[in-house]
Amino acid sequence: MTSLRSSRVSQCHTDVSHKNNNFNCSRTKPRIKFKLKADRSDRLCSRARASASAISMLNLYVIIINRVCNSIACKVKAVSTLHPRLVATRKCPCSMTVVRALLLLLLFFCASSSSFVTASDQDEVLHIGGIFPINGEGGWQGGQACMPAAYLALEDVNKRADLLPGFQLRLHSNDSECEPGLGASVMYNLLYNPPQKLLLLAGCSTVCTTVAEAAKMWNLMVLCYGASSPALSDRRRFPTLFRTHPSATVHNPTRIRLMKKFGWSRVAILQQAEEVFISTVEDLEARCKEAGIEIVTRQSFLSDPGDAVRNLRRQDARIIVGLFYVVAARRVLCDLYKHQLYGSSYVWFFIGWYEDNWFEVNLEKEGIECTAAQMRTAAEGHLTTEALMWNQNQNQPTISGMTSEDFRVRLNNKLRTEKYDIDNLRYPEGYQEAPLAYDAVWAVALAFNKTMERLMGTGKSLKNFTYTDKDIADNIYAAINSTSFLGVSGIVAFSSQGDRIALTQIEQMTEGQYVKLGYYDTQADNLTWLNREKWAGVKVPQDRTVVRRELRTVSLPLFACVTAVAAAGVCIAFGLVVFNIWNSHRRVIQSSHPVCNTIMLFGCTLCLAGLVALGADGRFVPQDQFAAVCQARVWLLSIGFTLAYGAMFSKVWRVHRFTTKAKVDPKKKVEPWKLYTMVSGLLVIDAVLLLSWQLRDPLRRRVELFPLEDPPNALDDVKIRPELEHCESEHNTIWLGVMYGYKGLVLVFGLFLAYETRSVKLRQINDSRYVGMSIYNVVVLCLITAPVSMVVASQQDASFGFVSLAVIFCCFLSMALIFVPKVIEVIRHPKDRAESKYNPDAGMSKEDEERYHKLLAENDQLQQLITAKEEKIRTLKQKIAERDAQRSGGQTVIGTTAIQQQTTIQAASITQDIQDEHI
Repeated sequence: MTSLRSSRVSQCHTDVSHKNNNFNCSRTKPRIKFKLKADRSDRLCSRARASASAISMLNLYVIIINRVCNSIACKVKAVSTLHPRLVATRKCPCSMTVVRALLLLLLFFCASSSSFVTASDQDEVLHIGGIFPINGEGGWQGGQACMPAAYLALEDVNKRADLLPGFQLRLHSNDSECEPGLGASVMYNLLYNPPQKLLLLAGCSTVCTTVAEAAKMWNLMVLCYGASSPALSDRRRFPTLFRTHPSATVHNPTRIRLMKKFGWSRVAILQQAEEVFISTVEDLEARCKEAGIEIVTRQSFLSDPGDAVRNLRRQDARIIVGLFYVVAARRVLCDLYKHQLYGSSYVWFFIGWYEDNWFEVNLEKEGIECTAAQMRTAAEGHLTTEALMWNQNQNQPTISGMTSEDFRVRLNNKLRTEKYDIDNLRYPEGYQEAPLAYDAVWAVALAFNKTMERLMGTGKSLKNFTYTDKDIADNIYAAINSTSFLGVSGIVAFSSQGDRIALTQIEQMTEGQYVKLGYYDTQADNLTWLNREKWAGVKVPQDRTVVRRELRTVSLPLFACVTAVAAAGVCIAFGLVVFNIWNSHRRVIQSSHPVCNTIMLFGCTLCLAGLVALGADGRFVPQDQFAAVCQARVWLLSIGFTLAYGAMFSKVWRVHRFTTKAKVDPKKKVEPWKLYTMVSGLLVIDAVLLLSWQLRDPLRRRVELFPLEDPPNALDDVKIRPELEHCESEHNTIWLGVMYGYKGLVLVFGLFLAYETRSVKLRQINDSRYVGMSIYNVVVLCLITAPVSMVVASQQDASFGFVSLAVIFCCFLSMALIFVPKVIEVIRHPKDRAESKYNPDAGMSKEDEERYHKLLAENDQLQQLITAKEEKIRTLKQKIAERDAQRSGGQTVIGTTAIQQQTTIQAASITQDIQDEHI
């Protein structure tokens, strides 16, 4: 059973690479390569590797022993051929078994001695684990530069004789790809595989969250060199975590300070859906609320920021805080270029720990659809905030004896050996954070050194640390918490939450290069500003579009023309009223009921006056008086319509009543009070409806807002917000429906009456036909104007012009049809005479007129026939005269007499035929 297991495990070879984290477990045939990220698979593979390391050594011993035994057996065989006595020895397998056992014991003893020596060597080494994100596709792959920096620190620490005397610090590292699951797998491999680890270094916020939350179960300290998530500041959740990278929340006070400096009170947030950015945004929202800064929108995305960027444009966001990893930042930059969210009107806040040329690299590799020039254009002018990661005093020696510039040179040389194109400014990811990883190793070494000093009095040592030893873990925690030194990243010290205390640097992208604008000390609230900022426009960008409210009013020329025409109509109406009163004794005026005509003229006057009120908008009327103008419009137009149309309606109503009665005295006069009663009834209905409307739900000024428009000439970021005033009440639709329904019924009924009495003529109402024509015009124009005016209500000129044109046509046509024949009749006949051709309605009905025209047509036909017969008679007489000239004598006389008699008979016959036809 053991041999079977050993033979199977011996075929499984584990290849652990710190660059790609691929575990290749293969058998003889076929070879299977798989990448383990799940915890269960990681635990199985770690156990397999541990078993494989022991069993492979045992197999090696077995192979060696077999080869020795085979060689011995060969020699024995050769000797047996020469000495037959030794044949028995060759045939006995016990001797070979004994030899194998002795050799196996000998080799095992040697191996044990070797491992003892190795273990004794390991006692002088302090082991720490390192988790570096290197070869992932998303997130922060800062291990590309941070891991070489960490190994540089190991070299410097191990060279110091006064640091960790008698011990060496060794780092066991692997790649997490900035994936939490894979990071947990790497951590378990580091913990379950010997040697014992005293501390873990980790990078990438998501991995640090997973590792730090689990490491407390093994009493392990975790020091993060590249994690900015604000969630990591929770001491109850992460009791053993420290970090040399400042928390992302250190940027938020800086951002708030900059917003106040430039007067921005309206911002937007665009974030990647990662825990580090979510917690940062929550902190930023709380600070913005405290500072009175409005967050107009908060957009988030997983991988494609296209929709989120479009939403920013819809929300008119101008000052935008972007929180995302550098891979997502390149996609965001390309999308904001496509949607033109850059330039003099926009300011973007990006994270400062991207590389200086982050917007120009890996474009084809990541499928970015923008060119480097377009990305450079979109990136121009953006601001960055970052905690200081390099000691600003480049000539100041640090704890390692190097200056920050010396460290930069060493790091660049190290990266060149790893095939990075440093000379062409092609820096690996994490280059800015490399000093943090370097100082993290120094912080570990100093903490271990301080811990060793504390443990010397207790008889313990760091080499005695186990994952269950909380006492040594507490000593390591206290030592790290009290560590403070000058590193290549500046002063390294930790707060009570384990966060790095650091200043914040502010930079701006200017002509493709980052320019330092200043520094901000969060604790002292001190902003050091260098006045180097440059904006694309002539001044600091605004945090919103300046919206100028512009009231849309009726065109002044249009209003003037309508007012002039309306004034002319009012004058004409007053003139006709005077004419009506002055000639009231004339029969042509009396038969048309002059009082009704005067009511109609007064109604037209009110309608024309209502047009002036309809065009009086915010240009002439203050806002506090606009409601009164609204009421005046409704009352003038409604009452005017009722008076003008009601007078005509009452006339056709009386005509219809006369024609439908069984017995009507043609000489009976129409009693005027009946006409006035009908107009009064319509007027009362109007008054009741208008009073109810005004008292229960009065008209008020309502402003309709239109989409923003560009100004004709403006250099600033200004938009025009057109506004249009309307007279509306809360239940405006209901009231309009009631009014339109009532007026519509009266219009339709009047149209019906006019059609029914189109051929009727009464001497008592001599202008009924013209009244009917006026009703036709009014009905048609009203039925067209009412719906059209509602459709074009948002177009002030079109609405006012259309309504005004309809009212003017109705009034002028009605006055013309009813009064022009009367004026002509009075002018042509100054004295009261019988009706003339200018007043055919005076004594002739429509049937008589049709009969008269028919007789005239027949008379014309008969005249043409008589003319033809007379021409024929003349021809015959001419022929008779010619014959008389040719003939002579008695015969001639007798012939002439006979012909004359015959001609006389024919003429008499023709005349009789004409008379018969005429009859």
